[in-house]
Amino acid sequence: MRTRYIGAAVALLTAAAGAVALSRSGTSSLQDQIMTRMRTSLEQSSPEQHQHAGHGAQAANAAVICGVRVYGYEPAEAGTLTDVTAVYGFHLCGVAEQQRPWDVAVKLAGPVILNMSSDPPGIQVVEATAEVKYVDRLRQMFPSPYAEMALKEALSTEEMADLRGRYDAAAGL
Repeated sequence: MRTRYIGAAVALLTAAAGAVALSRSGTSSLQDQIMTRMRTSLEQSSPEQHQHAGHGAQAANAAVICGVRVYGYEPAEAGTLTDVTAVYGFHLCGVAEQQRPWDVAVKLAGPVILNMSSDPPGIQVVEATAEVKYVDRLRQMFPSPYAEMALKEALSTEEMADLRGRYDAAAGL
């Protein structure tokens, strides 16, 4: 009986040591690196870089806090962040003015393309024109599988919760 407990303890310690080693390695998946770069690029962009209707409406001292979802990137076989030339995804950003609750904050949302070949990355949002409907513009700009995702998917529940927490902190709530 005692041997069984010792075996179980060794297995638990081995698993714990592996988890600690992984958490200390500092490596993250390419998907995580892309999400971080996408979020940071959007949050640090100027209204001119973001090219989004309403982005310029933010107050002088307000932070832009974004949640993102990556639909895909090019080239699909990229192995590192520096190999990625374009990112297709979704963004939801809130302009965090002091003491302004999320429900009444200026928000920017929709499918977005980041051109990763420039620094900072170029940002292109999908917007309708007088001549082209939104859905048609989306299909012009996004590769087919990503366009279909963009028509159906926004932020994950976890990303939305993280966005709201970071927004509340930035707005001093």
